[in-house]
Amino acid sequence: MSAPAAPRPTLPTSSPVAATVTGTAAGTAPATDPRRRGLLDWRVRFAILSVIWGFSFLLIKVGTEAFAPFQVALGRVLFGALALLAVLLVRREPLPRGLRTWGHLTVAALLLNTAPFSLFAYAELSIPSSLAGICNATSPLWGMALSLIALSEDRPTRRRFAGLGLGFLGVLTVLGAWNGFSGVDGKGTAFALLASLCYPVGWIYVRRTLAGTPGSPVALTGGQLMVSTLQLALVSALFTSTPASFPLWPTLSVVALGALGTGMALQMQYGLVTEVGPTTAQMVTYFIPVIATTAGVLVLGEQLHWNTPVGAAIVLAGAALTQTRAASRKPA
Repeated sequence: MSAPAAPRPTLPTSSPVAATVTGTAAGTAPATDPRRRGLLDWRVRFAILSVIWGFSFLLIKVGTEAFAPFQVALGRVLFGALALLAVLLVRREPLPRGLRTWGHLTVAALLLNTAPFSLFAYAELSIPSSLAGICNATSPLWGMALSLIALSEDRPTRRRFAGLGLGFLGVLTVLGAWNGFSGVDGKGTAFALLASLCYPVGWIYVRRTLAGTPGSPVALTGGQLMVSTLQLALVSALFTSTPASFPLWPTLSVVALGALGTGMALQMQYGLVTEVGPTTAQMVTYFIPVIATTAGVLVLGEQLHWNTPVGAAIVLAGAALTQTRAASRKPA
């Protein structure tokens, strides 16, 4: 979303919510409107959202048991798009208009949906879902590093530099660097880290090309998911074969991943940003790896070594530091 001064990356989640919620208004927080409060208390919705996004990595893992990674990603964006289109239909809101807008949405879909969703699915063929969830938490670290180049008006402070170094130390701890990274699949981990890098790259692009574009965040994200569906349908047709069967649990996992994790969750996140502001809403990011790790261990029986939760805590601490900004002085 093309603003004169692109804001720093926030809301580092595995979805386009950061790009649309903060980008549509050129990075400004929506004003809180008491009339738009949800039926449930925001804390309850915050907890539900954390669980949905935390379980997304488990759902990806289950989905890849029966479907190719590209097909898992395709199902994810397809059912996510259908969920948001249903919301638009109820609200009677139109999709974005203009070839230029759709051209930018095509690139945004590639960076924020098609590429990262596919990479995470490929990563989980060889790494635990818990590790994928922790890799996802490195997005703000990548965003801070990219801000050195792409966001010159928001130069990192010493504290944010310290956060970047701390986060890198956390990644090394999770991967067990002192053991020569033994027991960790390098290719799968690289895919997951590359997926997390896609998000801040996409956020920067969206803020610089689509800021101020007419349309609600739901309409823009719905259009973005539609384009991603077309992209992944083409890729899946070229590089995968049609599934011979649709086993119950993998199929339900993909449907839930799309309809809940990429559809309903985004809608819920928009409501949280409107009600409590982006700073509080983005804190959901720090619960995702905790829930992803817990789900992987309890549901899938994944092994958990001491360095995984310790490293994850260090990564989250570093990520939190990279999101802090020096307090601006009030005018006299």
